[in-house]
Amino acid sequence: MGVDEPVGDAPVDRFDLAARPDVSPPPAAATAAAAVLRLEPEGDDLPARVAQAEALAAGADTLDALAAAQESFDGIELKKGARNFCFADGNPAARLLILGEAPGDEEDRQGRPFVGRAGLLLDRMFDAIGLSRRAVDAEKALYITNVLTWRPPGNRDPQPDEIAMSLPFVRRHIELAAPDLVVLMGNIACDAGLGRRGILRLRGNWTTAFDRPALPMTHPAYLLRNPPAKREAWADLLSLSARLEGQGGR
Repeated sequence: MGVDEPVGDAPVDRFDLAARPDVSPPPAAATAAAAVLRLEPEGDDLPARVAQAEALAAGADTLDALAAAQESFDGIELKKGARNFCFADGNPAARLLILGEAPGDEEDRQGRPFVGRAGLLLDRMFDAIGLSRRAVDAEKALYITNVLTWRPPGNRDPQPDEIAMSLPFVRRHIELAAPDLVVLMGNIACDAGLGRRGILRLRGNWTTAFDRPALPMTHPAYLLRNPPAKREAWADLLSLSARLEGQGGR
């Protein structure tokens, strides 16, 4: 309405106003407030939870026992919000193990890894070099698991503590399955297996992870968002196929 500044009926001498009372908290209250604002609470039990995961994983001598132990582990908060436990899919006798990142919505619904759109693309990719999760013959089979077995809310990336608590189970999983080769599918798998990320730099370069030859590859979800990257993924699949043929059977 054209008004840009309120003006009172009488002038006010602001130098004559009473001093504001001191409302700062006492020292004890300030200390308590500082404690609330700490990023790392005292007495963090992450090392204890990781130690518990290591003990459970070490005590499993079969994949079924490992699945039961991991599903019973309550140290990871993701378990409370997920619908289903996603342990593995495919043939555990396969020469090739694919390590993915974490379950998505469809995986959480079905309780199996790589069954959504990315999973369908993964199946087509490996079908192209004669490998399938449905194959009975270990020479032509795939075995698939993830770093995390519980879905993160909103499909967010796994947090460092969640990876740390999952790693003992991942290591034991790979020890028991004993594949010849491992595919590290995406950044989270590279983080777990190599301790670093940067999949676009790492992909296509053979390395060692979990004491086995490993090939980092871009995740199928990335390929769905970036179709031109399928050319590089095809080169990685050919490299993988050649490595399997060069090593021969078990």
